[in-house]
Amino acid sequence: MSAPITKKIYTQQEYLELERKANFKSEFYQGEIFAMAGSSLNHNRLVSRMITKVGSFLEGKSCEIFGSDLRIHIPENTLYTYPDAIIICGEPQLLNKEFDTVLNPSVVIEILSASTKDYDRGGNFKLYRSIKTLSEYVLISSEGVNVEIFSKNEYGIWELSEYNSPEETFMIKKISYEMSLKDLYHGLEFSA
Repeated sequence: MSAPITKKIYTQQEYLELERKANFKSEFYQGEIFAMAGSSLNHNRLVSRMITKVGSFLEGKSCEIFGSDLRIHIPENTLYTYPDAIIICGEPQLLNKEFDTVLNPSVVIEILSASTKDYDRGGNFKLYRSIKTLSEYVLISSEGVNVEIFSKNEYGIWELSEYNSPEETFMIKKISYEMSLKDLYHGLEFSA
């Protein structure tokens, strides 16, 4: 009979020390470290398009968009993660002097894939809702034309707006940014 496999539990400090030396990105949640998988061509095009277009729109304004190399931390539930993009309005609040972990995203943007869509809509969103500064959660499908935006209303209730047609336009309310799905998905191909 083989001995049971024990799972190593890491402290947040151990994770950060390992992560800063690693050649790949990992997420951390409640003592466990999870390696991140690569992403598809459509995924990368959508991330790039959002960062380029939103970044250009935000030039000279008080909000800024960042890509997936900037880690966020949610102290309320211990999560350290790398969303596909985040928008921070005002000064970034940093975890420490390393300048690589922020605490105050206003908008989180995730590109959905077959392997992540259920988690991003469910467990991941539940964890993100612990962020006091978060006002919008934007989910963009890489498998077909679909954008879902969860916005926190003035009563703290999350409301869903969904867009499925290239003729539709969606808005990120926090920054008053509008984009058509036609522009977002221009040139992307989907498997049947």
